[in-house]
Amino acid sequence: QVQLVESGGGLVQPGGSLRLSCAASGSIFSINDMGWYRQAPGKQRELVATITSGGSTNYADSVKGRFTISRDNAKNTVYLQMNSLKPEDTAVYYCNAELTLAILAVPYPYWGQGTQVTVSS
Repeated sequence: QVQLVESGGGLVQPGGSLRLSCAASGSIFSINDMGWYRQAPGKQRELVATITSGGSTNYADSVKGRFTISRDNAKNTVYLQMNSLKPEDTAVYYCNAELTLAILAVPYPYWGQGTQVTVSS
């Protein structure tokens, strides 16, 4: 069974830092793009950052210069280092990965279960 398991969320004061991790497990042939999305109460899910298998990154304007996405292809893991956190960063953060489960198969997006990040004093 293929799954994405997130960890690293929690409560942090404004200006603080957190590091999220997301590991893909199961019978996976390859992983294409990986990324992080977030959803605050009453709002739609939005893109935070993505990273290709080659390491190219893309960030939402609201997190540029504060968040850094990275990945370890050997561990099938993507990370999100979040610095200078603000109350408006409070949300459930979801990991996303485009997985190919077998050779010649079509890539398909998978989602993690989400991890809560709360920024508050």
